[in-house]
Amino acid sequence: MGAAVLLLVLGGLPAVLGAGSAQAAGYRYWSFWESDGGKWTYATQGPSLTRPDDGAVEGFRFAVSEDSQDAAQPRRAPDFEEICAGTPAQEGRKRIGVVIDPGTAADAPAGERPPAPRAACAQVEPDASGAQALASVAAPLRYDSNALLCAISGYPASGCGEQVAEATEDSEDTDATAAGSAASEPVTRTPAAGDDDSGGPSAGVLVGLGAVLLLGIAAVLQARRRR
Repeated sequence: MGAAVLLLVLGGLPAVLGAGSAQAAGYRYWSFWESDGGKWTYATQGPSLTRPDDGAVEGFRFAVSEDSQDAAQPRRAPDFEEICAGTPAQEGRKRIGVVIDPGTAADAPAGERPPAPRAACAQVEPDASGAQALASVAAPLRYDSNALLCAISGYPASGCGEQVAEATEDSEDTDATAAGSAASEPVTRTPAAGDDDSGGPSAGVLVGLGAVLLLGIAAVLQARRRR
């Protein structure tokens, strides 16, 4: 009987240790990014409030993310010279590079497939907002009643910032594979505060396993005493 208890305890260890492969629930939405030299930074305000300067690049990425710390970047670098190379400067107007990355199939709503990532050079009035620059190259846009950007060029067809029950590592694997085929930077993710960077079980899980093992050993010893 004691040996059976130990086998059950030890046999359950892989299932418990593997339980960390799923991530916390996230939200499916378009995140907004601004250029900072040759890299992306998560925007602190919405595109309708930004007034990008001539030569700036703004990016939009559709993905499932827990929060801003976990959000996936656009997979193309914010290279203004490349994006706007074919758009000559005009007096009294500014040029804004716009990168649109609809993400991967793993992040798409059920029944939809993301269009290919693309970039465009918006040429707009000097006081135009980031939202106006986006609208000039990627209409139609869809917003909700709280002015949250829901769709770019009609994607996705429905939904807006809805919660996704569970995001798994398969989503990240698909994201990394797709990034390799895009002419861009790889997707980067920053662990949210309090996450365990080691990827192993938490201290609480280990303590619990230790307690279960001790109970199993005690059962074996008790069984031997009875013989």
